[in-house]
Amino acid sequence: MEDEPFKEDMPTRLQHLRQRAKSDRKANKKYFNKLRRRPPKQLDVTVARLHDEVFEDTDCLHCANCCKSASPIFKDRDIERIARHLGMRPAEFVDRYLHLDNEGDYVNNQVPCQFLGDDNRCSIYEVRPKACREYPHTNHKNFHQVLDLTLKNTTICPAALEVVRRLREELPV
Repeated sequence: MEDEPFKEDMPTRLQHLRQRAKSDRKANKKYFNKLRRRPPKQLDVTVARLHDEVFEDTDCLHCANCCKSASPIFKDRDIERIARHLGMRPAEFVDRYLHLDNEGDYVNNQVPCQFLGDDNRCSIYEVRPKACREYPHTNHKNFHQVLDLTLKNTTICPAALEVVRRLREELPV
């Protein structure tokens, strides 16, 4: 059975996201700990299907909460590609837009992302970082390896929260 809140309009979904993620966090964490220890054979196939189903009903342009509230990690390849696209040297791109976080990764200097437009479109979409292309990582092969990241993403992305909710229902462990 589909969750009624998933049918809400995007502003309402975002307004309730943190509350839902917080109330589900303990159960999701317990579920993920079990998945980590003994991932079911069908885990990746199931998660990929659920990801596709959820994103059939999700328009990221109505949300963009990831771009508004978190920063992707920029790898060297991303920096080189984006800098070239913007007609800059990689060092200039880093100096202007990025800083090293506590874990030694390059992230945006600001949130929301400087490349996010008022229409929720990304001005560098075609060359965006790999982390953005793969977000929210709910169709990641070897899904059991990104469980901590997925748990974090449930507080940011309504679709990630919905994928996890459906996964818990469909694939109990």
